Amino acid sequence: MAEEIDKATIAKAYARWAPVYDLVFGKVFDAGRKAAIVAAEKIGGRILEVGVGTGISLPDYSRANRLCAVDYSEPMLRKAQERVVEQKLTHVEAVAVMDAARLGFADNSFDVVVAQYVITAVPDPEATLDDFVRVLKPGGEIVLVNHIGAEDGFRRIFELGFAPIARRLGWRPEFPWGRLTSWAAKHANVTMIERRPMPPLGHFSLIRFGKR
Repeated sequence: MAEEIDKATIAKAYARWAPVYDLVFGKVFDAGRKAAIVAAEKIGGRILEVGVGTGISLPDYSRANRLCAVDYSEPMLRKAQERVVEQKLTHVEAVAVMDAARLGFADNSFDVVVAQYVITAVPDPEATLDDFVRVLKPGGEIVLVNHIGAEDGFRRIFELGFAPIARRLGWRPEFPWGRLTSWAAKHANVTMIERRPMPPLGHFSLIRFGKR
């Protein structure tokens, strides 16, 4: 499949990003991060953030919640652990290296699963979402923030042309909305609650799925 990326590519890409991630992407993705946290905290409780990276979002969560933070990249996660210690983020229960599609948690463990800028950067998005549903409690929500590829026009042409380079950097710019709707349609216990455009330029979306 042309748009596949593998774990080795992801690990190498994010090891390179780790030292500069906050500087390069901190402001760019700030609105999406904060919107995801607001959505997650409407439910609150025990929250899993998958693909936490350097942990840039962790200080923004209310101390009333309990957080588990996982990522596939050890260099990124070391920075997250440093942030937890330096800022005394006592609401963070665990920071662990973990495959997003094979989460080391029991079924029905979390009230909310948050994944920011993750689904287009994993080898198997559908399997990853399946595991999100598995660890989510009934009545809970999956909160995603992600770039969704354009369906037509110049941006679509650009995304398709840029895709081979982007995959070496760790993501798929051409990821279609239809993959998410098709995935949800196959799960009787999953419903889409919201899709909302996010900065910059509305090219990103906040997406919420509920588990019945």
